[in-house]
Amino acid sequence: MTTFLKESKKRVIYGNDGVDDLKSSSSERSNNSVVSIMEEEYPVMMGEFRKIQKEQYKLFALKQHDYGPHNISMGTDLKEEKDVKLALTALAVRINDKVNRLVNLIIKRNSEGQSEPTMDAFKDLSVYGIIAQIVRNGKWGK
Repeated sequence: MTTFLKESKKRVIYGNDGVDDLKSSSSERSNNSVVSIMEEEYPVMMGEFRKIQKEQYKLFALKQHDYGPHNISMGTDLKEEKDVKLALTALAVRINDKVNRLVNLIIKRNSEGQSEPTMDAFKDLSVYGIIAQIVRNGKWGK
């Protein structure tokens, strides 16, 4: 089912099951077109997104240097599905801890954390999401 997402410069961008698409013969070209449109319409926001991604990549590298890949793989080699499930479960627990910390600080207490700023928890959440994708894609620790 195609749904209306945004009208931009007399061109309509549609989504099909979560995939953005300009009416075009090539979905890759259309995805690039959507990116170009967004960069043109929202240059500050898109630039900030890129800057944050780069900062998070560096944070990821620093933490991997300190912890190593076995922290996520739970000491397994992630070759069996049960090991992947264990790693993803551990990530879900970490994510749940961060979300509950944020709910407690932002909603319940309306205060900043004493030992870890709330923004650090948001950063960890986005990195954990990417780590989960790397684990699921079979590329963790390689």
